[in-house]
Amino acid sequence: MGTGGAAGMAMRNRKRSFNVNAVVGLAPMFSVAIGVFVICIAYSVVLSFTGSRLFPKFDTFVGLENYARLWSNQRWLISIENLVIYGTLVIALNLAIGFVLAACMDREVRQENALRTIILYPYAMSLVVTGLIWQWMLDPNLGLQRTFQGLGLDLAILSPLVDPSTAIYGVVLAGIWQGSGVTMAILLAGLRGIDTDIWKAARVDGIPAWRVYLFVALPMIRGALATAFVLQAVSVVRVYDLVIAMTGGGPGIATEMPAKFVIDHISTRVNVALGMAAATMMLAPILFLIASVGLARWRAAKRRARA
Repeated sequence: MGTGGAAGMAMRNRKRSFNVNAVVGLAPMFSVAIGVFVICIAYSVVLSFTGSRLFPKFDTFVGLENYARLWSNQRWLISIENLVIYGTLVIALNLAIGFVLAACMDREVRQENALRTIILYPYAMSLVVTGLIWQWMLDPNLGLQRTFQGLGLDLAILSPLVDPSTAIYGVVLAGIWQGSGVTMAILLAGLRGIDTDIWKAARVDGIPAWRVYLFVALPMIRGALATAFVLQAVSVVRVYDLVIAMTGGGPGIATEMPAKFVIDHISTRVNVALGMAAATMMLAPILFLIASVGLARWRAAKRRARA
């Protein structure tokens, strides 16, 4: 019994030592997370209830006045409308195109590595460079429209950035070009993780490949889909560089985005409090998404515990 007790004590000591080492190793990450994220977010939220203009100040609290001014600001309302259009189209089309590309890559095409690199390349580029490339491509005097005019074709649809009613869709094109590749890579990794016996059984049963991908493989890669969705959603909420490089928010304010609204009011418009109120509103959908994912996981764990 003495030997067993000594062994148990030694095991507990090793476990305690491991836990201490883990805490020490994670301390820098926790410090950064608390200092950069929690404290800075709290600081921004508090500033949104003040009358800060050029510099932050806490001596004048105005309650919800900044939020009332924000939601009566036409520029902010247009930026929200643009974000909804841009986010809906970019997320939906990136997931759809990414899944189709992943399914094609999963068929063991020739030169897969080269094709995968080409498709992923736009994601590795700076958003500023991406915006400048698409600004040039959609410029009616330089890009695609000028090229087709030289061939005798007049396709005005290829210059959407000059029209306030279509400019946002030109930004959508750039967002899809930049984000569909990484979505393809994430979903391809999910498809490659599916048991090969499933594909063999489908071929034996004579089920078309597209039906297997759509009704069998797609539900099995829910984790990869969720990862791709969250990545795209976060990139949509904070889109700024792409808009600045392509349109600068124009024509007029036709492509204004919440992130641009925030930065403009903090810097050039000298209204820190209103900018922080807008930043707080931008944080709301992200918190809602995190809470929804956490709730879904909690319910799934609860169901597994009951089973």
